[in-house]
Amino acid sequence: MDRLLTRIRVFLLPWIRFARSESSPFIRHFSCKELRRATGSFSTIMGNGSHGVVYKAQFSDGLVAVVREVRDFQQGQDAFDREVQLLARLHHRHLVTLRGFSKGYDRFLVFDYMENGSLKELLHDPLKTPLNWRRRLQIAVDVAAALDYLHSFCDPAVYQVSVNSSNVLLDENFAAKLSDVGFLASEGDLILKVNATCSGHIDQKFKHVVFQYGVLLLELVTGQSFGNEDMDLVKWVQESAFTDSIHKMVDTDLGNSYDSKEVKSLLVIASKVTKNMLRFALWFLELVHA
Repeated sequence: MDRLLTRIRVFLLPWIRFARSESSPFIRHFSCKELRRATGSFSTIMGNGSHGVVYKAQFSDGLVAVVREVRDFQQGQDAFDREVQLLARLHHRHLVTLRGFSKGYDRFLVFDYMENGSLKELLHDPLKTPLNWRRRLQIAVDVAAALDYLHSFCDPAVYQVSVNSSNVLLDENFAAKLSDVGFLASEGDLILKVNATCSGHIDQKFKHVVFQYGVLLLELVTGQSFGNEDMDLVKWVQESAFTDSIHKMVDTDLGNSYDSKEVKSLLVIASKVTKNMLRFALWFLELVHA
């Protein structure tokens, strides 16, 4: 058996080295012509992302996808290829999957299409059916699982990530998937990583990612969104007596259809992580594995 394993390793080693040094063979390289045809000459605009226009695409083989323009990536082609390779290695049920890319004068990335759109739309669009409490709680766990994967299981464990309701997408079964990971993360968002030079200590930048997660929990419970300039919700949940007013802050779309103990528990977590109590945050992430 040992001989067999040794032979397998020897056989695979050249391929592994190739996969680490070249573009991933499992990621499809789309031509600009294919993208133009799939997007109706780039007319199926879904919105504008942090790096450019986002299109819905229908390919001839039946693949329905999202085509994201990468307009302001200032580094050269080699750097772009390396970033695509890193994105291609991310495989988790709660991360949006990269399907392919296109490079040349214009650069594009192709991702899975999420049938139920973004969490932000489902929470704040009056024309959408409100999310029930069970789904909101599951979304909180799903996003935690994605962050846990990026933090604990990726090699290298250095990724930019933007954690907000616009970047949490939901598939046909309402499973949450985090987008805007890697170099696609919005400018100003921070890198998720472990500080390798200081064993046992979490990098300062990870604290901001944890803070963003706490804000997302607040939005799931209250149904309220806010920008960096409006910190009222965060201040409220950080007050020692916030539990006395929880019933006033729960999203009215939920009515009375929620578990008050679970709501309180989630808000306690939000309170802890927005105060950057990282041990508590990492404890919560560990629950995903339970």
